[in-house]
Amino acid sequence: MNYRILGKTGLKVSEIGLGAEWLERHNTEEVKEIIDTCEQQGINILDCWMSEPNVRSNIGFALKGRREKWYIQGHIGSTWQNNQYVRTREMPKVKEAFEDLLTRLQTDYIDFGMIHFVDEPEEFNCIMNGEFIEYVHELKATGKIRHIGMSTHNPDVAKMAALGDEVEMILFSINPAFDLLPPTDNIENYFAETYDESLNRIAPEREELYRICEERNVGITVMKGYAGGRLFDAKTSPFGVALTPIQCLHYALTRPAVASVMVGFDVPQHVAEAVAYETASAEEKDYATVLANAPKHAYAAFGQCTYCGHCAPCPVEIDIAMVNKLYDLATMHEEVPATVRAHYQQLHANADACLECGGCESRCPFGVPVIERMQKAREIFR
Repeated sequence: MNYRILGKTGLKVSEIGLGAEWLERHNTEEVKEIIDTCEQQGINILDCWMSEPNVRSNIGFALKGRREKWYIQGHIGSTWQNNQYVRTREMPKVKEAFEDLLTRLQTDYIDFGMIHFVDEPEEFNCIMNGEFIEYVHELKATGKIRHIGMSTHNPDVAKMAALGDEVEMILFSINPAFDLLPPTDNIENYFAETYDESLNRIAPEREELYRICEERNVGITVMKGYAGGRLFDAKTSPFGVALTPIQCLHYALTRPAVASVMVGFDVPQHVAEAVAYETASAEEKDYATVLANAPKHAYAAFGQCTYCGHCAPCPVEIDIAMVNKLYDLATMHEEVPATVRAHYQQLHANADACLECGGCESRCPFGVPVIERMQKAREIFR
């Protein structure tokens, strides 16, 4: 298992995580079996947004005696009312639900206190200027949460969080299909049966979000990495082709700032299928060729670099995808940020070493003008 630093939290999390939602349909022993399997495979982070009491208790039972081996994303604002899940900002109910989470998980702290499900900019502003954030500050001051996070599906809201000073990490929905779509506060739009044929490149708002998070060191953990399984079947995939779990994971893990993908596991076999990513070949990880040749929504049709790494190997060992990523970060500003410049200068080989041989361009499935971008990178970082 590979581990990545989750932004400014400084914590090293497994790049494959456990999204615990599916555990709601399992009994105590089955939940423990899945969590045991995850731990054996090196997974050390889980997300528990569910307010349903039994699943919280079952997870707590499974973690008993080994709490320190796991990082937990626990949600603030996810409540259980009249035997059903309710997202709320009513503080008495918010507080009661969070204390219930601690009790049922048999812990006195949550590593990432997630402000739960904020998809509207107006709601974000209310949270950040009211009693909700005051409660979150109280939880952190008393050690009941270690870091402040937020979950959202809307890139506009995620950007607001990343540019602010409160949120240290974000749980965000990322997969090749969702990345096509413009910002919306209606999550159902992402699961439409068909997408507009004009949607054939990553939405610029999402590109910008990933770069801002990378620049500001706001780590991202990923939800909806499989798009609810729609991407595994050509009939339900908006691209008209099926992707594999490994390809979906690789897509998410090659977005800037992403540290871990929270995967839903129904049985131990699902854990094995996800963890197979760690030993998968480049061919098995190759989402780029599949998407570039898809019958619908030709992906990144405008020579857009997705940092997929198909340009490798370079004869002078330039990490071309990384140079492109840093170049894109640099062009967001009138002056190159010192941190971006330092990262570029620390590369084993950068654009200065480019031989302009063109091998990378012949391998790029998206027709990115790599030589031209290397020339521009040399200029901007000079």
